[in-house]
Amino acid sequence: MDWGDLPYFLAVARHGQLAQAAQALHADATTVGRRIRRLERDLGVRLFEQTAQGQILTQPGRRLLSRAEAMATLAAEGEAASQRETEIAGSIRISVAEGFGTWFISRHLGEFAQAYPALEIDLVANSGFLNPSRRETDLAILLARPRKGPLVAQKLTDYRLRFYAARSYLDRHGQILDSDMLPAHRIIGYVPDIVYAPELRYLDELPMAAHATLRSSSINAQHRLIAAGAGIGMLPCFIADADRELVAILPEIRVRRSFWLTTHRDTRSFPQVQAMSRWLVDLVAAHRGTLMGENIAKDISLSD
Repeated sequence: MDWGDLPYFLAVARHGQLAQAAQALHADATTVGRRIRRLERDLGVRLFEQTAQGQILTQPGRRLLSRAEAMATLAAEGEAASQRETEIAGSIRISVAEGFGTWFISRHLGEFAQAYPALEIDLVANSGFLNPSRRETDLAILLARPRKGPLVAQKLTDYRLRFYAARSYLDRHGQILDSDMLPAHRIIGYVPDIVYAPELRYLDELPMAAHATLRSSSINAQHRLIAAGAGIGMLPCFIADADRELVAILPEIRVRRSFWLTTHRDTRSFPQVQAMSRWLVDLVAAHRGTLMGENIAKDISLSD
């Protein structure tokens, strides 16, 4: 069966006459008739009865019409969606935490760029956030839901942090089997007086003493310090689990945090903002295991 014959079948079924169908298709009646006869031959059934009023569907023709119209609807919807993606142009800026932008968003952003080739995209990933209230960014992925300003926010995803150590560090210092051993090790973390969000003070929330003595305002710098064996520290699982030199320790210590997708209420309906928002929601849903540290088992245990 030639699927290209279906538009001719649909046109005849809708107009009831070969001449009118040919006019709608910008073809001649002879071509339309030939395509219908070929379709009937391929299917082994008669699709139309010739009457004085024109072409009347047979019972097999009515069954085919129902299926063909459903296929035409799906094709039209797909074409419309593709056209919308192609037509979205201009620019969009997204502000995101340094680690999330570097280790997660940037790994997938090319897929979004490929879907919207006419769109200019700025990824601002650093320690701190641009302010959507002041229109510094179109979208911001924040660590907490904003409590004021002309903003619209939705929870994007949870993510998990755990303690990690380099294999080389554990080779030198031995396994860290419980939290009581933490004071004997150098802990790497944020600089307390320049933490840009209170949600990053997770060491203060732990039930045991965990004071960072080797500190950086950059989560990427903290990661490199831990990977180099300078100490141990708490990292987002989506960062640490991607580094083969790191292993998770102290599995009983886990911290959950959230990312909030935020935009200005005056720009939330912009096509590029809606497109990126949908893409981000779908992206984190597809990679929940990575964000929650459920994909890679890298715990140190007594058997290691």
